Amino acid sequence: MAQAILLVGGLGTRLMPLTRSVPKPMLPIAGLPVTEHQLAMARRAGITSLVLATSYLSDVFTPYFGDGSHWGMKLQYAVEDEPLGTGGAIRNAAQLLSGEESIVIFNGDVLSSHNLSKQIQMHESLDADVTLHLTHVSDARAYGCVPVDKESRVIAFLEKMEKPVADTINAGCYVFHPRVIHQIPAGKVVSIEREIFPNLVSRGQAIYGMVDDSYWIDIGTPSALLQGSIDVVQGIANGSALDGLPLQHRSRDYVAHQGSTVEPGAIVTGGSSIGRNAHIGVGALVDRSIICDGAKVLPGAQVRNSFVAADTTVSAQLKLDDSYISQGEITRLLPL
Repeated sequence: MAQAILLVGGLGTRLMPLTRSVPKPMLPIAGLPVTEHQLAMARRAGITSLVLATSYLSDVFTPYFGDGSHWGMKLQYAVEDEPLGTGGAIRNAAQLLSGEESIVIFNGDVLSSHNLSKQIQMHESLDADVTLHLTHVSDARAYGCVPVDKESRVIAFLEKMEKPVADTINAGCYVFHPRVIHQIPAGKVVSIEREIFPNLVSRGQAIYGMVDDSYWIDIGTPSALLQGSIDVVQGIANGSALDGLPLQHRSRDYVAHQGSTVEPGAIVTGGSSIGRNAHIGVGALVDRSIICDGAKVLPGAQVRNSFVAADTTVSAQLKLDDSYISQGEITRLLPL
């Protein structure tokens, strides 16, 4: 059985202003924190022991997730005093793990529906040092690329370039053999993508890539986060984290969580999500939007392609499009 590390220590600068007071892994996807969807993926693959590698606003995670028993898991927390980069965070968190079980690394700003069980099985059958989830994209220029040979062995890690040599990219989920963790310098700022992986390949170590083109999105911007939430609600992305919850409503039009109210005459559609104890007033419209816990959309207001922060009120008759609103402050969201 594998164990896991979830990298949740990033600053989330691309997600500002959403991350001003909430770390990006705690932002809602279909009304649940991003991290909760990743725990659901781990649980589907049989993982029951996981370390959250935290830094920025780290004290937000423990009150929500606790020891993990609610999810049938054992959760531990590795808090960085100073951000250590992806590689340094992995080395720091791995101190809380033991044994020779495979270690799955989740990137905290990725929403994926790929077959993690298959990735772990491939890794262990090859006795690989690292096995990465790779996915095809139509244009790899924004990502850099990871070419593989006919045996699925990684040839190189290439930075962004105008004419990429492959259309497979690093999708942000890795399976490590524990022996590789000790090759990461302890207590230092290290990038797993820019330093550790290229070094492992150059030394001829067994680095493999599993190509899986299931649903995948980098939710590192507000518009991408919103799209990811819509995709979960509409069943395009895996939404099993919602299964068994005491929801007020669940359809492809919207998900409404416990204690929320959608008044008669209100229209909620487009894969929207309504958080706990939120209220949508008479005649209001909510389309392709995230309404967080405790928020209120007053009668006649219209909210399209927007993000309404927790405990925020959208005034009656106000029309929001492609915007973020928190306590009356409105910011336009950039396109995906």
